[in-house]
Amino acid sequence: MIAIRPAPRLARLVAEGFGLGRLPYAPGTFGSAFALLLALGLVIAGGFILVLAGFALFTAAGLWAIRDLPHRGRDDAPEIVIDEIAGQFLAVLPLSAVLHHVGENPLLLWPGWVMSFVLFRLVDILKPWPISLLDRRSGAFWIMADDIAAGALAGMGTLLTGWAYHAILG
Repeated sequence: MIAIRPAPRLARLVAEGFGLGRLPYAPGTFGSAFALLLALGLVIAGGFILVLAGFALFTAAGLWAIRDLPHRGRDDAPEIVIDEIAGQFLAVLPLSAVLHHVGENPLLLWPGWVMSFVLFRLVDILKPWPISLLDRRSGAFWIMADDIAAGALAGMGTLLTGWAYHAILG
């Protein structure tokens, strides 16, 4: 039986965020912005479960695509932005869960969307410990892992910031 592998072009297209990774400036930021807008659309269309599915899909697609690149994910090249897309999805996942719980219009909580984006980009760029440990490793799993960890940290920071804001200002 012959194993059929998808074309390397498809892996590169997915890894590069469907062209966003080829932008000359800040491709990771553009990948994150794309993910934020897509997640917002998914929350409006169907809520938390669609954002969760998007996170799972982009994470699985990223692991597959990066592993299928010619360099097999040995380094996190700037044009690889699927990891930022998955990480940003995770950063907004707690916010989408809160929206699901309270049944509020997602656009009314725009500060939370902005906060998740800003925190994710800061954590992804600065790579504080222990995320910096993940970033030093090579391979598809580790390329995805540091951005997933950054997304988790940004999501928690967004929740804590929103809680503090509402607890203090009511």
